[in-house]
Amino acid sequence: MEVLLQFFNIFFFIFHTALTLFNLLGWIWRSTRFLNLISILLTFSSWFILGIWYGWGYCPCTDWHWEVRQELGYKIQTHSYIKFLFSTITGLEIPAFIIEMITVTGLVMAFLLSSFTNYRDMKKEV
Repeated sequence: MEVLLQFFNIFFFIFHTALTLFNLLGWIWRSTRFLNLISILLTFSSWFILGIWYGWGYCPCTDWHWEVRQELGYKIQTHSYIKFLFSTITGLEIPAFIIEMITVTGLVMAFLLSSFTNYRDMKKEV
C-alpha cells in the first residue's frame, strides 16, 4: 500500500503541476488553445461552483493529493496547492493571501489571453 501511495503522491505532484502550467501557458500554441480554454473553464468551475459546497478555490486534485499525503504521514500545512508547490520548490514561505492573489490573477490573465487567441483563430477560419 505504501508503494501505491508514494506513486500517487508523485503522480499528483507531476500531473497537478503540469495542469497548472498548461492552464497558464496552453494558449500560446494554436494546437492547444481550445483545450486550454476548456481546462481553464473547468478550473474556474471547480473554484467557484464546487467551491460553493467545498470552499472557495476548491480543487479535486488538491483534495485527492492531500488525502494521499495524509495517508503517508505528511502534515498538511496549507489548503493551497500553489502555495505548497511554491514553498516546496523555493523553500520560501509567502503569506497564503499573496499566493492566492497571484494565482487568481494568473488564471484570469490566462483566461483572457486564451479567450482572445481562440476568438482570433475562429475569425481567421471564417
